[in-house]
Amino acid sequence: MEFKELNPILHSQLRLAIMSILMNAPEADFTFIKGTTHSTAGNLSVQINKLKDAEYIEVAKQFRDNYPLTICKITSKGVEAFGLYMLALQSYMKP
Repeated sequence: MEFKELNPILHSQLRLAIMSILMNAPEADFTFIKGTTHSTAGNLSVQINKLKDAEYIEVAKQFRDNYPLTICKITSKGVEAFGLYMLALQSYMKP
C-alpha cells in the first residue's frame, strides 16, 4: 500500500474549508467565508494570506457602500492543487 504525500498548505482544516467553499462558488467574500467556517477574523485573514501566497486564491479588496469588502476567488493552480489533494486523500481510504 502506498500513501501519497498530503499537500501541507491544504492539510489544514480552515484552509481546506476555504478551498472547498471556493471550489463550489466562483467567488466568496470574507464575511461569508467567516460565517460558513465559524472562524475568527484574525485566523481567517492569516489562512487566506497563506493560500494567496501559494497562489491558490486571488484576493481583491474593494469597498461596497463605504464598507471594506474582501473577495476571494480560486485560481487554476488552486483548482489543480485541490484535485491532487483529494486524490492523495483517496490513497488513504483504499484497503
